[in-house]
Amino acid sequence: MNQPLQGVTVVEFAGLGPAPFCGMLFAQMGARVIRIGRAGEALPQDPLSRAREHVSLDLKRAEDVARALDLIANADALIEGFRPGVMERLGIGPAVCRARRPALVYGRMTGWGQTGPLAHTAGHDINYIAISGALHAVGAAGGDPVVPLNLVGDFGGGGMVLAFGVIAALLRARTSGEGCVVDAAMTDGAAMLMSMLYGFRAAGHWSDARGTNLLDGGAPFYRTYRCADGGWIAVGCIEPPFYAAFMKGIGADDLLELPQRDKAHWPLIAARIEQTVATRTRDEWIALFEGSDACVSPVLGLAEAPHHPHNVSRGAFAQEHGAWLPQCAPRFSAFD
Repeated sequence: MNQPLQGVTVVEFAGLGPAPFCGMLFAQMGARVIRIGRAGEALPQDPLSRAREHVSLDLKRAEDVARALDLIANADALIEGFRPGVMERLGIGPAVCRARRPALVYGRMTGWGQTGPLAHTAGHDINYIAISGALHAVGAAGGDPVVPLNLVGDFGGGGMVLAFGVIAALLRARTSGEGCVVDAAMTDGAAMLMSMLYGFRAAGHWSDARGTNLLDGGAPFYRTYRCADGGWIAVGCIEPPFYAAFMKGIGADDLLELPQRDKAHWPLIAARIEQTVATRTRDEWIALFEGSDACVSPVLGLAEAPHHPHNVSRGAFAQEHGAWLPQCAPRFSAFD
């Protein structure tokens, strides 16, 4: 099946993190992505910059700005990740580009957004997710907030939200002939990713005390456990039948008499599971639960994940230039 974004042209201004991740998504979906980098800059070798056409320009020179505007005039969308005002100072702001291409979708990726009291200050993923509530919510009970890599701000709340916004604006532009500016802020995106948890809190089902809730490691049936060999298993048996399958599998049938959702019993249940899981290796537990609905998985390292049978079957990873890299998602196929 043809890639869904074939025929779409995107001009991407070289940057770091979420903007090139967004460009990668477009490229993997079949769009023609033209990456404008600085003159004399070496071509990037990182996975986020793959599948691009690369053009080197010195945007302090009028002739190179004119060349960039020519590329934009023939594009459907533009992606940039500079601080607010930088593109305007270069002479490539939204107003100038719209004059050349009224249907252009102008995608802007920042941490704080184009407006607001923090818009012109520096920051990184950790800062953006801090004010969304996301950073506070991750961590063990009584412990410090734990940084969830840079997945929540840069990529989930940043690059993917920008991609979604640009696609939505492209669909609108196709029917109206009018482009628009997409203001994607990682603070906004990280907050949006927390929608369900804010809903739980409003309903009285979520506490601000991290590590004490259903999905943050507080529940003994939704957390990780260390095995005899130092490996870990992930247990996610939320539903009663899956919980029963897990508890029977580890020989803790007697604890099924305790109400699963009663937090008063969670410390006792967790201690029993910890003690039991520590008696076998990770792979022994995985073999024991293979094919069951106990919701038990091995916690794999980056060197192991590409070789897991399910990932191999799905083609989730492939070797590129001698390295294992994640492949395009989601997949598309014609109806049968």
